[in-house]
Amino acid sequence: MKLIFLDIDGTLTQPGENTPPESALKAIKAAQEKGNKVFLCTGRNPAMLEPLLKYGFDGFIGCAGGYVKLGDRLLYDCPMTDEQRDTALDTLHRNGVFCTIESEGGSWGDDSLEDFLSAQSGGNSEIERWRKALASNLGIRPMNEYDGSPIYKVVVMCSRMDMLDEAKAALGKDFNFVMQEVKEHSCINGELVNRRFDKGKGVRLIAKELGVDIRDTIGFGDSMNDLEMIKAVGTGVCMENGAEALKAAADMVCPAVGEDGMAKGFTQLGLL
Repeated sequence: MKLIFLDIDGTLTQPGENTPPESALKAIKAAQEKGNKVFLCTGRNPAMLEPLLKYGFDGFIGCAGGYVKLGDRLLYDCPMTDEQRDTALDTLHRNGVFCTIESEGGSWGDDSLEDFLSAQSGGNSEIERWRKALASNLGIRPMNEYDGSPIYKVVVMCSRMDMLDEAKAALGKDFNFVMQEVKEHSCINGELVNRRFDKGKGVRLIAKELGVDIRDTIGFGDSMNDLEMIKAVGTGVCMENGAEALKAAADMVCPAVGEDGMAKGFTQLGLL
């Protein structure tokens, strides 16, 4: 039995979308019918990944590793403390950084974030996901409507890296600032991920729970928040549309998400 872990945006689907290519769905079902298990492994919170659960996944690693489920069983749950959340928002906002915060059941973004994103000329799968999520109202509400629920992750976007310096000084001991690879002149974007978890730790947790050797795990990703997953699994696969640094860390590169890359990768790995 193989355990297969799939990032969503830019990997399983086009960024910001909730419908995988038909070829990917057929490949996933065929792999499961052969006795393998397939999991989502994403930075999305449970609310944002929920539309994909109808496709019959065996569980998921959400919030970049902060919320892990095996079937209906919750294996791991690690939100920020209120103090960490407040420190993050205070230091980031003070330096003009645009923020989105994510709980289990919702997401809240700064009021001016949509205008900021629409002015950017380039980007990556994370930027595109937020553009589409904002445009189609996929549950990202104004920050002033935040209900105080536990927060797992802060997404950040800004025009200069030094705008993050104060937040890094205050939170760098406890949080990784996972920044995405972007085109020249595009905005800087990434997320604050608690050092207590990452996608790779989520992979190892599920493998241990199922008694599967880590060598029998496979991960598909495209952006730098997939790096720990790619390093943790027995076989790491990067999409052709992915970050160059992730391709360098992966064991193989498969065609882009829009070119039936998932199905072709499953075929190359003998999962069908």
